[in-house]
Amino acid sequence: MTTAQAGTGRTVTTNIPARLDRLPWSRWHWTIVLGLGTVWILDGLEVTVVGNIASRLSEPDSGLPITSGQVTGMAAALYVAGACIGALFWGRLTDKWGRKKLFMITLAVYLGATALTAISFDTWWFFLFRFLTGFGIGGEYAAINSAIDELIPKEYRGRTDLMINGSFWLGAVGGSLLSIVALDTDIFAANVGWRLTFALGAVLALVILLVRRHVPESPRWLLIHGRDDEAERIVSSIERKIEEERDEPLPRPEGEITIHQRRSVSFLEIGRTVFSDYRRRAILGFSLFIGQAFLYNAITFGFGAILTTFFDVPSGNTGYYFAVIALGNFFGPLLLGKLFDTVGRRIMISGTYLLSGLLLFGTAWLFDQGSLSATTMTACWCAVLFFASAGASSAYLTVSEVFPMETRAMSIAFFYAIGTAAGGISGPLLFADLTSTGKVADTALAFQIGATLMCLAGLAAAILAVKAERRSLEDIAKPLTAAEDKATA
Repeated sequence: MTTAQAGTGRTVTTNIPARLDRLPWSRWHWTIVLGLGTVWILDGLEVTVVGNIASRLSEPDSGLPITSGQVTGMAAALYVAGACIGALFWGRLTDKWGRKKLFMITLAVYLGATALTAISFDTWWFFLFRFLTGFGIGGEYAAINSAIDELIPKEYRGRTDLMINGSFWLGAVGGSLLSIVALDTDIFAANVGWRLTFALGAVLALVILLVRRHVPESPRWLLIHGRDDEAERIVSSIERKIEEERDEPLPRPEGEITIHQRRSVSFLEIGRTVFSDYRRRAILGFSLFIGQAFLYNAITFGFGAILTTFFDVPSGNTGYYFAVIALGNFFGPLLLGKLFDTVGRRIMISGTYLLSGLLLFGTAWLFDQGSLSATTMTACWCAVLFFASAGASSAYLTVSEVFPMETRAMSIAFFYAIGTAAGGISGPLLFADLTSTGKVADTALAFQIGATLMCLAGLAAAILAVKAERRSLEDIAKPLTAAEDKATA
C-alpha cells in the first residue's frame, strides 16, 4: 500500500479489495455468515409469530387489552413504519459511522424492543415496542447487507447473499411451529405463552450479538474513511487464519485501486449518484422491490383466510400450511443461489421473477376454475415462492452491489423502504379488500395483480440487470473517492 498527501486528504493506492476477493471459502467466512446472517431468522420468527398469535392476544385472559384487528392492523403497520424509518435513519449512519458499529447498535435496539414487548401491559406499550422492533430490523437490512457484500469474496457473493436473505423463511417455519406450541393452553397459560415467544426472540438476539463481536469492520469502509492501517491489520489477520487452515500460501492478488480518502459524503452527492449517474440501476432496484412486495402480499396477506374460507381448513391448522410454504421460500435461494454466480445475474434474476409470475398466473387460473384443494393450492404456492424467494433475495443483492461503496447502505435502505412501504401499506389495503369478499374471482384477481408486477420486474431485469457475477464491487461501481485514471479492479 502506498500513500501520498492530497489537498483534501490522503491519497491511498491499495490492493486490499483484491486481497479480499481472491480468498478461498473458509471457516472465517462461515463465522461472518453466522454472525450477520442469522438475524433474518429472527425477523421471520418475529413476523410469523405475531400474525399467528393475534387471536390469542385478543382473548380476555391474555393479559393485554387488545383486539385481533389491532394486532394485525395497527401493530403490523407500526412495525412496517418502524422498519422503513429505521432503514433510512440507520442506513445513513451505516455509511457514515461504519458497518460494525451499526450492526451492533441495530441488533441491540431489536433485542431491547422485543424483550419489552414480552412484558406489554397495555395496548400503547405493545404498539410502541412493535414500532421500535421494526426500527431496529430496518437498520439491520442496510448494515448487514453492506457488510456481507464487502467481506465475502466475489466468487461467492451472490449465493451467500441469497442464502442469508432467504433464511428469513427458516425463521418463519420456526415461528409457525412455535406459535402452535405457544397457543396450547395445556402447556402454557393464556397470558404466558405469547410472552415467552417474544422473550425467546430476545434471547436468540443476545446470542447473535455475542457472536457478532468477532466480526470485523469492513476493510473497504475503513480504507475510504482514512483508517487504512486498521484495514491492513484486519485483512492480514484474515489471510493468516486462512493460510493456517489450508496449510498453503494464498494466491497473489491482482489489481489495485487509488482513492482519495474522505470522512463523509453529502446527501446531495448520494442522491445525484444513485438517481442521475446510475439512473438505470435505480429503475431496476425500484422494479425488483415493488414486484416482489406485491407478489408476496398477494399470497401471504390473506393465505389463512383463503384456506379457511374456500377450503374449510380449521383456523388452528393454518400454521402447518404456512410452515410448508415457508420451506419452499427457504429452499429457493438455498438451491438456486449458486446459479446467480455461475449462470449470471441477468438470466437468473429475470428468470426467477418471470417464472414466479407465470406460475402465479397459472395458480390464479386453476383456483378460479375450482380445480384446487387446500393441499394442491399450498403446493402451487410453494412452486411460486420457490422462485419468487430467490428473486426477492436477489433484489437485496442487486441494490447492495451495483452502487458505489459510499452510497451502499443508503441505497439498500432506500429501496428496502420503498418495497416495505409498498408491501406493508398499499399492498394490504388492496389485497385485504379482495381476499375478504369471499369471492373466488376477487382472490384470483389479487393473484393476477401480484403476478403482473412480478413479470414486469422480470422484464426490467432482462433489460437492465448488471453483469455483476464474479466481479469486484469496485469494478461494478467505482467508488466516488476513486482516482479517475488509476482505479483497476
